[in-house]
Amino acid sequence: MTIHFNRPFVKQYRQLPALVRQKIDKQIQQLMRDPQHPSLRVKKMINYHHIWEARVDGQYRMTFELHDTVIQMRKVGTHQIYRNP
Repeated sequence: MTIHFNRPFVKQYRQLPALVRQKIDKQIQQLMRDPQHPSLRVKKMINYHHIWEARVDGQYRMTFELHDTVIQMRKVGTHQIYRNP
């Protein structure tokens, strides 16, 4: 699988603390290896049939789309990303 990052994701990622960015990097690697890994808690977002969410830690989440062999990272942050995933 390959991974692509859209501009909102990159902008939000850069604004996060270094420790959180390290956790995000680890979870992105896990997503690429095994999208069903239990630590990710991947699930489809309600009312957004093409957008998925994954857990970074207890506070942070990331949203993405799956396209054949490409993962398109959309947003990352606290639960406020659910307002407009």
